[in-house]
Amino acid sequence: MTPISLHNTLSGKKEKFEPLVAGHVGMYQCGPTVYDTAHIGNLRTFVFDDIVRRVFEYRGFAVTQVMNITDVDDKTIRRSGEEGISLAELTSKYEALFLADIDTLNILRPHHILSARAHVPDMIAMISTLLERGVAYVAKDGVYLSINKVKNYGALAKLKIGKSAEEGTDADIDANAKVHERIANDEYDKENPRDFAVWKFSEDQDVKNAKEISWDAPFGRGRPGWHIECSAMATKALGDTLDIHTGGSDLVF
Repeated sequence: MTPISLHNTLSGKKEKFEPLVAGHVGMYQCGPTVYDTAHIGNLRTFVFDDIVRRVFEYRGFAVTQVMNITDVDDKTIRRSGEEGISLAELTSKYEALFLADIDTLNILRPHHILSARAHVPDMIAMISTLLERGVAYVAKDGVYLSINKVKNYGALAKLKIGKSAEEGTDADIDANAKVHERIANDEYDKENPRDFAVWKFSEDQDVKNAKEISWDAPFGRGRPGWHIECSAMATKALGDTLDIHTGGSDLVF
């Protein structure tokens, strides 16, 4: 039988698929941020994910498909305030609408659908590890990943990452890598990477829904940044390494 070949984003080439475990595919797909209804462009991504899964199952592979539900981030918190309802009410409503959409499109539901809020302890543990390893640091408003200390950061998106000022500044160093230039929100420019928040300390505006959007952590009370959420959930569900990660092309970076 002809082997399955896939485009490898890292190498930029079409390659024969070789699973980590013979006969099994661990597949993580970036799920919806449940603050609004999905549009046809969003759903196109999930149709694609479904086709990939079905191809592997048709070819006799055992597939474990995991999808996250982002139910705590800047967008969901902002929308819950606009609609005057709790974060739980808001995200439950839009999660139900999303699941109804994929059922209508005959998309197979993933084997595991993971809520970000249910996995905050795993995120706290992962951030603690990053701090211990010296690749994250505590700032006034939260904990940030230092991208210059992460080997090969930006390789998937073919981004040029310069050295930080502490490591020595050359005239040709990428201006994106200014020391302590940080992105506090969850929507930073994918073409201009900087240190980004993996944990955001609670602020005054968080008081109204403090119990719902903030958690105690060794490094300070707050909530996770969007980018740490899938890292923690994918690791928890599929282990340190997985076979396939799918999502919109804007997430490659």
